[in-house]
Order: sequence, then structure tokens, then C-alpha cells
Amino acid sequence: MRKRGTWLEYKVTDLAPVYVNEFLIQTAGASKGVIHHYRKANGLKVNGTILSAENPLVHNGDVVSLEVFKAEKNDIVSEFMELDILFEDDHIIAINKPAGMKTHPNSPGETGTLANALAFYYMMQGEDAAVRHVHRLDEDTSGAILFAKHALAQAIMDKALQEHLISRTYIAAVQGEPKPKKGTISQPIGKDRHHPSKRRVSPGGQPAVTHYEMVQSSSSAAVLKVQLETGRTHQIRVHLSHIGNPIIGDRLYGTPSDLIERQALHAARIRFHHPITNEKIDLTAPFPADMKRWKP
Repeated sequence: MRKRGTWLEYKVTDLAPVYVNEFLIQTAGASKGVIHHYRKANGLKVNGTILSAENPLVHNGDVVSLEVFKAEKNDIVSEFMELDILFEDDHIIAINKPAGMKTHPNSPGETGTLANALAFYYMMQGEDAAVRHVHRLDEDTSGAILFAKHALAQAIMDKALQEHLISRTYIAAVQGEPKPKKGTISQPIGKDRHHPSKRRVSPGGQPAVTHYEMVQSSSSAAVLKVQLETGRTHQIRVHLSHIGNPIIGDRLYGTPSDLIERQALHAARIRFHHPITNEKIDLTAPFPADMKRWKP
């Protein structure tokens, strides 16, 4: 596999004759939807010939190409803001998001979000890439967040997220000590009918699973290492509040605190396999100043 201009090339090796669609699914990790996306845009070639509807057999030595780096229209307003980049290559970028910043705009023309800053960064780097978040962080949650730079990388990472192959570890400072000190919260989460932006544990909600482990404690608080198996809105905050240990400073699911002006929640680590190279990636996001007192 190599980059050639706007194209990503795969050489067919050690395979019996196989249809090109199956080759891309098996070798590149592409979904049928992504293959259709590139075909529709004349972005799929076999040995230099652009394919549209046909699905020919490919043989050892053939070269299959996807135009993954083609210039894309970006509808997000570009806005300069400093970025704390944890990892970047041609396919993905991981950023340490500060607290108080949304992941992406919620309405056309909105600014001040991480996506706006990333759109500006792409522009300054000469990359005509759309801003594609793989997952989200709440506005007042800091830490590691992952973006894909093209449709193929996004599709592979979306699938990895659905199959729980992206490990996300958070550090949360909570009120009191959880009992037991290590456990799993498996409670469905749905919307709160009485509050437009709030969620709650609800029998009719979506399945949600949170794993936690206490790593240190004091007389009135504890620091937890938390891992998500699912990614529901406000999941960690809802689940920890549900078991009687709301996050310190969480005004929506707990109470305000003199120690911190937002919920004490930081996405400290993210681990995954690179969507293109399959390399193991293990990233740690430095703790912001307002949470260093709770750093394990």
C-alpha cells in the first residue's frame, strides 16, 4: 500500500483471483458503502483504468487504487485556534481538546468549536479534507479525540468503534467512594422528558455499558479510571450519578464545586489500530491545569 498523488494504491499479492469489491473489503477494510462512494466519484481504478459499475476479478500483481485524497468541500467555517495535536498522518489526526469547547457546530455558521479550528488547520496545511469526527466529547470534557481525514479512514474507524475496538480511558473525580470499588454499570440511557439537554437511566433507553475502577480516594472524593463500551450522550456522567457518585463540578448531574468550574472528567488515553496500516496506536492526553490535582 502506498500513496501516489491523490490515490492510495494496493498491490494484489498472495491471493487467488478475487472480485475487486471483496479485495477492498478484505485488504483495505472498506465497506460496501465506501466502495460505492468511490465508484460514484470515479475514484476507483484497477491497473490505471477507472471503474464505475463493473466488479472485475483481480489477480496477483494487479494494482487497485482508491482516490482517498481527492479535494473535498468543507462546509465548516475555518477559524484559527491553537491545537494540541497528539498524533497526525495522512489518514487520521488526534487532538487534546480543551474543556469549554464543543466538538463540532450544531448549526450552520457556528464557530468556536474544535471542528472550526481543525478546518483552519487543514487549510493552512494545504489539505482539502472534510472534518470527520470519529467520536465526540462533551463541551466541558477535556482530552483525546480522534478525527479521520478521508471517507475510507472514517468508515474503518466507525466500524472499529461499533465493534468496541477503540479503547477510550477517562479519569473522573467523583463525590464519595463507589461501592464496589471496581465494577460495570450496564443501564440503558434515554432522554429526560423534563429537561431538553439532560439524559437519565431509563428502561426504554439505548443500551449503555461503563466500566470503572477506583485508583485513589480521600475522605470525601475518589478518582476513577473509566472505560466506555458504548458511547451514549453524557454516558459517564449519567452512570456515575446513577450509582450515587456524581462527577465533581457537574452542574447538570451533580452540584457545583469550588475545586473546578466544570465536570472533572478527562479523556486521558485512546488506543486503536491504525485504519490503514493496522499499526497499534496508544495515545495519552496531558492533564489540563484544573485537573492535575486528580492525576493518578
